[in-house]
Amino acid sequence: MSDESMTDLNMDHGETTTAKDLNNRNLDTILRIPVTVQVVLGSASMPVSNLLKLGRGAVIPLDHRVGEPVDIVVNGRVIARGEVVVVEDDNSRFGVSLTEIVGPAGLGA
Repeated sequence: MSDESMTDLNMDHGETTTAKDLNNRNLDTILRIPVTVQVVLGSASMPVSNLLKLGRGAVIPLDHRVGEPVDIVVNGRVIARGEVVVVEDDNSRFGVSLTEIVGPAGLGA
């Protein structure tokens, strides 16, 4: 975009706002939008009758195996995969070390 095409968009209060300024403000607004991030260890399917039989200490086998990458999901879309790690600063918390960023084809767009 050339300087000539950056026209004054707001002159009501003697202020000059360029298209670039508006784009920066719009981007800042978008970057502050919260998203839900989930780490999916795996999933399982079972009949309701088996679900009702579950009790304390029951183990539900998942479709992922130990050591396989977990999916990082943002707002319902897989965006990356990674390995579960223990957070260095706080041994009581888990984290995920990203090993693969999923490209647009993997996003199901």
